[in-house]
Amino acid sequence: MEYEIKDLTLAQYGESMLKLAREEMPGLLSIIQDYAGVNPLAGARIAGCLHMTSQTALLMETLVALGAQIRWCSSNRYSTQDNAAAAMAKKGYNVFAWHGETEQEFEACKTRTLFDGDEWFPNMLLDDGAELSRFICRHYPHKIGALRGISEETTSGVVELNQLYRSGLLTVPSIVINNSITKTKFDNIYGCKESLIDAIKFSTDFMIAGKTATIVGYGDVGKGCAKALSSMGAHIQIVEVDPISALQACMEGYRVRTLSDCCRNSHLFVTATGNINVITLADIRQMKDKVLLCNMGNFNNEIDMTTLDTLECTALGQNIAEYNLGGNKTVRVLGHGAPANLSCAKGHPSFVMSTSFCNQVFAQIELWNNASRYPARVNSLPRSLDERVASLHLSHLGAELHRLSEEQALYMGVSINGPFKPESYRY
Repeated sequence: MEYEIKDLTLAQYGESMLKLAREEMPGLLSIIQDYAGVNPLAGARIAGCLHMTSQTALLMETLVALGAQIRWCSSNRYSTQDNAAAAMAKKGYNVFAWHGETEQEFEACKTRTLFDGDEWFPNMLLDDGAELSRFICRHYPHKIGALRGISEETTSGVVELNQLYRSGLLTVPSIVINNSITKTKFDNIYGCKESLIDAIKFSTDFMIAGKTATIVGYGDVGKGCAKALSSMGAHIQIVEVDPISALQACMEGYRVRTLSDCCRNSHLFVTATGNINVITLADIRQMKDKVLLCNMGNFNNEIDMTTLDTLECTALGQNIAEYNLGGNKTVRVLGHGAPANLSCAKGHPSFVMSTSFCNQVFAQIELWNNASRYPARVNSLPRSLDERVASLHLSHLGAELHRLSEEQALYMGVSINGPFKPESYRY
């Protein structure tokens, strides 16, 4: 066993956090019980690259309980919960992650996750943002053939995977978790609805009520962020390029404006696009003094931190910095532009991460046991597994499903046991 973390003495506290997470992740616990003695991942060597949090620790334990060997790093330099990493290292897991890694350390952690001397290289990837997929294609393209499949967490990763497929660098199947309803419509919406507020309140003394907040991007993450800030009494403005998303925002009662228009009156900006340089220094110079910038996208590049870092900077706390724009004007940035809910708080609540991570587990089981069913491209899990993930979480909330009669099922053209909607239905 080997590891590289910040502080092993945090393990006891980390284990306490794991206990709290475990109580709110019924789906993962049910999967462990359902597959007891079956070991559907026996022989799988999984390299994982996903935010090293308490919830991820439970995902790691689930994979091992199902028979896999794993090595792990974080998918963001600022997202690791050092207590969770310590708890897993103390238990004997191979984990290479700490909060505040340099770019060079981040790359080195990926290498250590992929290799254990000459004896260990993964045959499966569990990825986020295509960090490991891209890393292997760039640095070890001759190793691609050793992989049976890849499960990918995010929309941002889909963009990268599609580029790798088009270029011919990636030749193994992948399953994108974000295509599952129980991920994108739950983690992205309900998770962000709670964790964005945590990030702002943990790091600032910022009063949300009465302020004008601009959400840049109105996909599922942006929808969750808008609901969160609106519920706190903020006036919401939306910046969008997609007319369908823009119309949805209008129908929710939000104002849809250009970014330049929003720069003049907003107190808070939240980016949620999955794109690069969404807010530039030129945009920031149009904003109010002491405006607060916050990213909720998966990568650190939605706010142009490279240019901001050339300016005079003052740390106002552990996770908030103030940049001097000159002319007695400053801008404040949460978590150095990394996903704020992870860099400044504890991430999404454990319950909603249980739905996401159940999809990861099922994707790993599918690809390990049935890889031939999935072509070498971006794939989705079948709707039957999506519904199974939802079912695993209902009893925890005291919910009980009604059942169709045979007549009703026949009329609707579905099975009594589901799936109840076609694959094209987006909820």
